[in-house]
Amino acid sequence: MDKILVMAAGLAAIAFIIWWFFGQHKVESAAATLDDQEQTIDIQVDGGYSPEHIVLKQGVPATLNFTRTDPSGCLDHVVFADFGINQELPQGQKVSLKINTDQPGQYQWACGMDMFHGQVTVE
Repeated sequence: MDKILVMAAGLAAIAFIIWWFFGQHKVESAAATLDDQEQTIDIQVDGGYSPEHIVLKQGVPATLNFTRTDPSGCLDHVVFADFGINQELPQGQKVSLKINTDQPGQYQWACGMDMFHGQVTVE
């Protein structure tokens, strides 16, 4: 009986890992707020990014405000490879990043360990 329980627990753990890394997850999306010819958006960093997908207007200066409440070391940096940004995110502090919106497209960001991701769409 013990072998059956261990086998079942192992299979459940494998199924969870497959779902976590390869399954479809709901992605929260939001558009930035446009004020006085500048657009801003607040992003919470707590077990991931919320919102995870951001829509920005092309040609309007944009600021992304990251606030990390998660104590995990994985989320202590945010990396925008397309913009050459690798910014530390101190826990409990708001960090503002300026994003170039001159070119339309989709740009990815990730945590320092490349485990959690987000996306900026400039249109």
